[in-house]
Amino acid sequence: MSTLLDIRDLIVHRSGRPVLEIRHLIIEKGGVLAVVGPNGAGKTTLLLVLARLLKPESGKIQYCEQPLESIPDLKYRRNIGLVMQDSLLMNRTVFDNVAIGLRFRRLPKREVTRRAGEWLERLGISHLRQRPALQLSGGEARRVALARAFALQPELLLLDEPFSALD
Repeated sequence: MSTLLDIRDLIVHRSGRPVLEIRHLIIEKGGVLAVVGPNGAGKTTLLLVLARLLKPESGKIQYCEQPLESIPDLKYRRNIGLVMQDSLLMNRTVFDNVAIGLRFRRLPKREVTRRAGEWLERLGISHLRQRPALQLSGGEARRVALARAFALQPELLLLDEPFSALD
């Protein structure tokens, strides 16, 4: 198995104090890592750093054996899926919310329809496909966000409390 992420001596500060310190962490391709801890332990901070939405003070992160900073943002982000605590849905239909990332990647319309439909079905929300996403319950919105991430078939899937508020 090859290495997907290799994190060394990572330090992140917020408001002048360290909120995340990782001496060494390796995640293999195909591997699963669950990070558990109390509020303020740095779980969300780690995901934000890995999504390149927050810059660490120091440390090195390698993605597929390349320094993360040497990979252009767009190229890297096309390989990841991110679901944050808040579902962050757009003012569009459920289907459009699931399909948007696939459309950005310029997949053929037939493939977009297939993948989005597959994940709507798998997560039990296909009956909501034409509903405005902003009219969903918290659990339904969470399922839409998960479907959007899974439909991308990302190499790296980052989930921040993905199962909270699920019906």
